[in-house]
Amino acid sequence: MTNSIFTERYNRFRLSLIEARKAKDFTQVELANKLKRPQSFVSKYERGERRLDIIEFFEVTRALGIDPIAFLKELYSTTTKERS
Repeated sequence: MTNSIFTERYNRFRLSLIEARKAKDFTQVELANKLKRPQSFVSKYERGERRLDIIEFFEVTRALGIDPIAFLKELYSTTTKERS
């Protein structure tokens, strides 16, 4: 197991979060405001400069109004297919 945040699986996670934000028609600033965080928080995890921990991930999905479990199932399904 690697510690790098730049693994292909983490990259897919990151891109999926960006897609989810854009699907809800939120800018980084709008999402950051809902999270009560600076815009740089959203920017940094979207660019892969920082990882989200599980609590932060739940906060992001709540702010986006998406089901975190469904999000992870879809991500798992996608990344599992890519590895096959």
